[in-house]
Amino acid sequence: MSPVNNFVIVGGGLAAGRAAEALREHGHRGPILLIGDEQDRPYVRPPLSKGYLLGKEERDSIYVHPEDWYREHEVDLLLGTSVTAVDARARQVELDGGRRVPYAKLLLATGSSPRRLSVPGAEFDNVLYLRRVGDSQRLKTAFTEGARIVVIGGGWIGLETAAAARTAGAEVTVLEHSELPLLKVLGREAAEVFAGLHQDHGVRLHPRAEVERITGSDGHADGVLLADGAHLPADAVVVGVGITPNVHLAQEAGLEVRNGIVTDEHLRTSGADIYAAGDVANAYHPRLGRHLRVEHWANALHQPRTAALGMLGEDAVFDRLPYFYTDQYDLGMEYTGYTEPGGYDRVVFRGQVAERRFIAFWMSGNRVLAGMSVNVWDVIDSIRALIESGSDVDDTLLADPAVALDSLLP
Repeated sequence: MSPVNNFVIVGGGLAAGRAAEALREHGHRGPILLIGDEQDRPYVRPPLSKGYLLGKEERDSIYVHPEDWYREHEVDLLLGTSVTAVDARARQVELDGGRRVPYAKLLLATGSSPRRLSVPGAEFDNVLYLRRVGDSQRLKTAFTEGARIVVIGGGWIGLETAAAARTAGAEVTVLEHSELPLLKVLGREAAEVFAGLHQDHGVRLHPRAEVERITGSDGHADGVLLADGAHLPADAVVVGVGITPNVHLAQEAGLEVRNGIVTDEHLRTSGADIYAAGDVANAYHPRLGRHLRVEHWANALHQPRTAALGMLGEDAVFDRLPYFYTDQYDLGMEYTGYTEPGGYDRVVFRGQVAERRFIAFWMSGNRVLAGMSVNVWDVIDSIRALIESGSDVDDTLLADPAVALDSLLP
C-alpha cells in the first residue's frame, strides 16, 4: 500500500467512524484504513448506559453506519486488530503480529478506558465496568428484579447505570467519594437535583464512602466493605470511577501528552501529519482560551470533521462549546458551556426546580458561562448562542420564563 495518499484512522468508536465519513464527504479519494481493536464496526457509546442498557434500543441502533456503508464508500475496516506502535519518522503504524502499514495522514481516535478499582477483590467476575457493548450486555444481565447492586462512583456512568438497575427493579446503592454525586461536575445547586432524583426513586446514596475491599469467594463478589466498617451485600458491583485517555501509542511515538494527546485548535498533534479527536484529544479551545479534554459524545461527533479537513489541507478550527446530555428515569437533561468548581459566581434558575423542570445558568459577573436545561426542550441552541455572545445579562431576565432567551442576544 503506497503511503502517498493513504489515510489511517486508529480507533473503533464514533470519532473514528465519523472521521472516515468526513474524509469521503470532503473529497478524499485515496485509501482509508480504519483499525479497531474490537470485533464490532464503529459504534456509539451513550446507548450503552442509556437506551440499549434499558432494553429500549436494539443492538443495530448503536452503530455509526450500516454494515455496507464501509464497502460502498471504500473504507477498509481492520477489526479485532491492535495497533502496537506508531513510527512517526517512517510514517507507519505497526499492528499486532508485526505488520506495518504506511500512512500519509494519521488520526488517533483511541478513546479512553475505564479507570480500574485497585482494592482487594476488584478482580472478581461480577465486578463490572462499562465501556464496550459486551459490558453493557453483562450489566443488563445483572440488573434483575430484587438484585442487590452496589455502584461505586457517582458520576454520569454511575448514575445512569444506577437508574437502569433501579428501573429493572434492583436494589441499588451508590457510593460517592464526595458529599454529593456530580458535585465536582455541576456544583452543589445542580448536584442536589440529581441526588434528590435518585433518592426519590429508591436509590440509597452513601456519601464520603471509601471502599476498603470487595468481599467474596471463589472469584465471585458478595459485597463491598467500606473503611468505616459497613458491609454492603451485593449480587454485582458496578465501577464507574472515571476514565483514562488511551495515550500509550502517542506517548511511545514521542507526541506531546498531557491529560490526553495535546493538539492545537485544528486537532493537530505535535507530530507531523498526525491528528487526534474524541476522548483522547486534549485540544486547545480558542473560545475558552485553554486546552480542554472532553469525555462526551458531542466531541466524538463533531471533532472528526475538523480533523478530516485538516488532514485534507484545509484550515478548520474546532471551537464548539462542550455539550453533554443524560436521561435518567423521567429526567432528560442537556448542558452546554464550560465552568470549573470555583470558576463561577452563582447559578440562576428559570422554572420549577422542585418539579425538575427548569433551566440553570452558571454566571460570572453578568456573563453566562454554561447552561443546563432539565425537562425543558428546544432551548439548548439559544443557551449556546447566549454563551457565545458574551453579552451582559441581568439575572432577573434570565430567571423570568416569560422572557424569550433569544431576546437577550445582542
